[in-house]
Formats: sequence, C-alpha cells, structure tokens
Amino acid sequence: MEFVGVQGKIYNYMLWDKGDKSKKRPLILLLHGAGERGESMEELPIVTIHGVKPLTAGEVTEDMVLVAPQCPSASFWIAEIPTLAAFIEEMVATYNIDESRIALTGLSMGGYGTWCMALRYPDKFYRIAPVCGGGMPWAAGVLKMPIRAFHGERDSVVSVQNSIDMIEAVKRSGNANATLTVYPGVDHDSWTRAYTKELYDFLLGK
Repeated sequence: MEFVGVQGKIYNYMLWDKGDKSKKRPLILLLHGAGERGESMEELPIVTIHGVKPLTAGEVTEDMVLVAPQCPSASFWIAEIPTLAAFIEEMVATYNIDESRIALTGLSMGGYGTWCMALRYPDKFYRIAPVCGGGMPWAAGVLKMPIRAFHGERDSVVSVQNSIDMIEAVKRSGNANATLTVYPGVDHDSWTRAYTKELYDFLLGK
C-alpha cells in the first residue's frame, strides 16, 4: 500500500486510506514542517518525507485514514487554523471518519500547528503528538486529551524550552496523561526518532 495524492477542495493532500470504507475509521492528521510547503500536485509528495515510515514499512496494520495536507508556500500552519478545521470536516465527510477518534500530530512548523490547533479546538481531538514545536502555555488548561510531545535537547531552531513549558503547563492544569520525550544531544531533527510504531499505536488509541 502507498500514499496517493489528492487534489482537495481546501488543500491538496497525501492520503493513506486503509480498511473497509463502509465502516467508520480513525483519522490521523499529519502537519509537515516549513520546508515541505508548496502549491502544486507535483510538489505534494514532499509532505510525507518525514513521519510516515512506520506506515510505509508495514509496521502499522490497523485500519485507518491518515491525511497530510500541504500548507501554501506563503503561509504557516498557525495562520491556517480555521481553514484546517474546515479541512477536517471535509475529511470526515469524505472518508467516513469516526469523529471520536481524530488524532493530530506534526513536526516543527507542524508541531506549532498541532499545539495551536488543539488549543483552538480542544474538543475535536482525542490525542495529539507535537514534535519540536511550541504553543501558548497560559492557555494549556483546555488540553485534557492524552499528549505525547518530543523534542531534541540541543534544538537550534526551536528551543526545547517550548515543549517543556507546554507540558509543564498541561500537567499543572490537571492533565496527568501528558509526557515529553527529550532526546539527549539531538538538534532539530527529533522527528526521525519520534515517529515510531509506538507513537502510531498511541495516536490510534492502543
């Protein structure tokens, strides 16, 4: 099985669509980093350069839908939050999604997008996994879902303190099901280590 490119109504996106389409399945929304932005279908496959190896290697066998939309070249995910919400509704309607099992993850720019999307729509997601991103700790009290965050200790692009501050704020608000994995000596590329079968198991509720 492979990813396929889809020219959507809101964003172009790469699609992993596995299982019986007549049954409701979980949805994982994957937000790429700044280097994978683009406008055309020819550029679209770069959105799955990172984060999907457990799927393409056959390690994840559960029926599911994963969509990786492409952010426009001149934009950022945190500026696309309301549009992303509409995109999710398009995915729910198109792929017969179980709305109680929508998970969100992203790396770098997509890590920021993950935190900020969950802060804006906390009731939409049942699990999130931001990788080397950051958010707004003062608003973290709304995040009641299970959270797994990841960051490189020596990240020179996005300080690890961003993830530390978010997870500490979430825990102070009473959410005990939130963890941060810090990779010692690792710079910005924490996603290669973060996106494992275990993380996908978490996102799928296993």
